Amino acid sequence: MTEQNNAAGRVAIVGGGLAGSLLALSLARQGIGVDVYERRSDPRVDQSGGGRSINLGLSKRGIQALSEVGLLDEVMPLTVAMAGRVIHAPDGSTRFQPYGKDRGEVLHSIDRNELNRLLLDHAQRHPQVRLHFEHRLARIDKDARELEFEHGEQRVRVKPAWTVGADGAFSRARREMQRGERADYHQEYLEWGYKELSLAALPDGGSRIQLEALHVWPRVHCFFVSHPNRDGSHTLTLFLPHEGPDSFATTREPAQIRALFDKYFPDLVPLLPTLVDDWNRHPTGSLITTRTAPWSLDEWIVLVGDACHAVYPFYGQGMNSAFEDCSALMAALGRHPGDRRAAFADYERTRRPHTDTLAELSKANFVELKQKVQSFWFLARKRIDVALNRLLPRTWLPLYTMIAHTTMPYGDALQRARKQDKILVGAASAAAVAAVAALAFGAWATHLI
Repeated sequence: MTEQNNAAGRVAIVGGGLAGSLLALSLARQGIGVDVYERRSDPRVDQSGGGRSINLGLSKRGIQALSEVGLLDEVMPLTVAMAGRVIHAPDGSTRFQPYGKDRGEVLHSIDRNELNRLLLDHAQRHPQVRLHFEHRLARIDKDARELEFEHGEQRVRVKPAWTVGADGAFSRARREMQRGERADYHQEYLEWGYKELSLAALPDGGSRIQLEALHVWPRVHCFFVSHPNRDGSHTLTLFLPHEGPDSFATTREPAQIRALFDKYFPDLVPLLPTLVDDWNRHPTGSLITTRTAPWSLDEWIVLVGDACHAVYPFYGQGMNSAFEDCSALMAALGRHPGDRRAAFADYERTRRPHTDTLAELSKANFVELKQKVQSFWFLARKRIDVALNRLLPRTWLPLYTMIAHTTMPYGDALQRARKQDKILVGAASAAAVAAVAALAFGAWATHLI
């Protein structure tokens, strides 16, 4: 049975996750009618989370986007501020690494599902927004400008004014939009996967480890990252190879699970009394990077978030960059009133080079988290960056500061960081030459005496 929903003059957003629900609010605030179609059931009723990563790090770009829809004051009480990283060495010792030069440069840990529910609540209350759950996109008729959804046993056809694909890394909207077009698409799986575990709070609600920090257990072969929760618990994410020795493939039985932790994370073992049960209860996730072009078709459909640029999670920018997409798209629409084709082209032209840069930065930070955070040279360089930032706050900005604590475009941030690297290398070379010259002069003077 097929029915037709009245969507005339309204925007259809495929995907009711973080980016889709935020964009719905952004458009509605401009007086635009929006229909959001989400394949899942309502996450405010079904709170299982669907196996997705639970905790996210909210930083400046996401904060800016939430401010634009007037929700920041409601979101911030749901977060835990993280002032830096606590690095856990194999011998059980710890070292704190601040994110920036002061308490203003922090990240905010937030529950993905709690944030999504808040955004959906506000979207539902807005008179311009309609939410449609359990609607799976089946096909797009590009000639007729029509979407077809599966809703239980029914087929639902809608004909919106225009469409947004916000349905994630495996976007059906992207595939349908690009079908038969001259389009590029590249996806890359990391050979590592992830599994989430829980570190319970103390009986009095206190935290077993420092609460206001991101915790990292870096090991070359694997590593853990921990995000804090407001109730004193922590969400632990283990990153481990899918195959090979000490991998997800070889860690299935209780003895194998315990052996892996005894070998790499002995300090965590006493804190995880239900380790084996947690391991078996939580699925193993995959990590993917995607790049694609184009991001739009004519004036009728455009992509945002993971649908056009999924990245590895190691820079903590997935949600933040998706939210920034919504801001960038709204800005492009504002620059081209009445000309969506031009607005969509402007949005992609100005945005895509920077999300491509973010993909490379996220790959590089994978190596940093599992290995470099314990390196003497890495720590020395970080201290130099922070010292120069304090001395020259407007002139010298560490790369991480530019990515996490500003809205500077990602590509511009990387270009500036590379210039700063050249300055440091030049200064170090000059210092080395001066030192050699001083030694040589000293030897020559001694010979004269």
